Amino acid sequence: MECAGPTSIVFDPTLTDYNFGPTHPMSPVRVDLTMRLADELGVLDGLKRVDAPMATSAQIATVHDEALIEAVTMAGTTPGWVDPSRGLGTDDDPVFKDMHLASAHVVGATLEAVRQVWSGESLHSVNIAGGLHHAMPDRAAGFCIYNDVAVGITQLLADGAERVAYVDIDVHHGDGVEKIFYDDPRVLTISLHETGQMLFPGTGFPADTGGPGAEGTAVNVALPPGTSDAGWLRAFHAVVPPVLREFRPDVLVTQHGCDSHMNDPLAHMMLSIDGQRAAYLALHELAHEVADGRWVVTGGGGYSIVDVVPRAWVHLIAIAGGRPLEPGVATPPAWRAYVEEVLGATAPHRMTDGRTPAYRDWSSGYDPDAWLDRAIHATRMEIFPLHGLDPLP
Repeated sequence: MECAGPTSIVFDPTLTDYNFGPTHPMSPVRVDLTMRLADELGVLDGLKRVDAPMATSAQIATVHDEALIEAVTMAGTTPGWVDPSRGLGTDDDPVFKDMHLASAHVVGATLEAVRQVWSGESLHSVNIAGGLHHAMPDRAAGFCIYNDVAVGITQLLADGAERVAYVDIDVHHGDGVEKIFYDDPRVLTISLHETGQMLFPGTGFPADTGGPGAEGTAVNVALPPGTSDAGWLRAFHAVVPPVLREFRPDVLVTQHGCDSHMNDPLAHMMLSIDGQRAAYLALHELAHEVADGRWVVTGGGGYSIVDVVPRAWVHLIAIAGGRPLEPGVATPPAWRAYVEEVLGATAPHRMTDGRTPAYRDWSSGYDPDAWLDRAIHATRMEIFPLHGLDPLP
């Protein structure tokens, strides 16, 4: 698999300043471990490396209320200051020093990835520290202070993109991005997630399809807990490709939270590294098929910070760079030694969980007695007619 143009990765080490503290699940060390593993495996060779700029308050304000920006700035500069009404100082989003600067830096990195792709300087661009999809216009939520993805999509629209598609494969519903664009027919949001019946944020059901004039542009696949590679890939391929093909976006933006993995401590899905890798390959192919290859890639959730996040996201970076890693490749001894030294943990020895992801295609029919198939069917019945597609197998 070769890319038809250059791939860039937007990163500098200070992106790890987005740090809620040593006991918080979203440790910035996961980004550090990812970039170190990518470097040692040679995945970064041949990629265009771009420093992450700082987003301006005016750029952030294209999505977020001025009052939120002021509150985040105050929280990061005034010891003891919190504002739970804006999600600041909660268990999910504790305040930390220079919170606004760290959060604006993540937004700036996604804006640069967007600029790289829309300008044609890069065909694909990756901000692995981005994907903070829960932040709302007026408040922080779910480990997310500013919604870098929504700011990036807003910039694409301002720059002339007529249609932008956003696919979110984090285990949690991409509620912030969906809400921000719910009434905008130019933006298609697709989220595959563990059902809100079981998991934060408790939203994202098949009947949530978009606001007036934008019906069909919010797509939600609410999956049962325990869904594994075969079921997840069955759902993905039954919904995502046909809708993307019909929408024909100018740009594909994707969020790759890897908290759908069986080892993740905050959710109940059963995917493997190999199943997640298969999803990344599928999204890369779809970017070329439906958006002439224009692909903006972000990270997202993922809280198994040694065993899962670095391996999943290094596969993602490698795929975006057009040189996928073989699943069975060994992790470098120097990287494993670094994990032992810094975290006192034993790192995985291979880039695979030893699974061979396979799935049953939807065209073979569905089982109404299976929760998974009922979930897929419900989404297709809600969404497909709005796009002129046949919802039945």
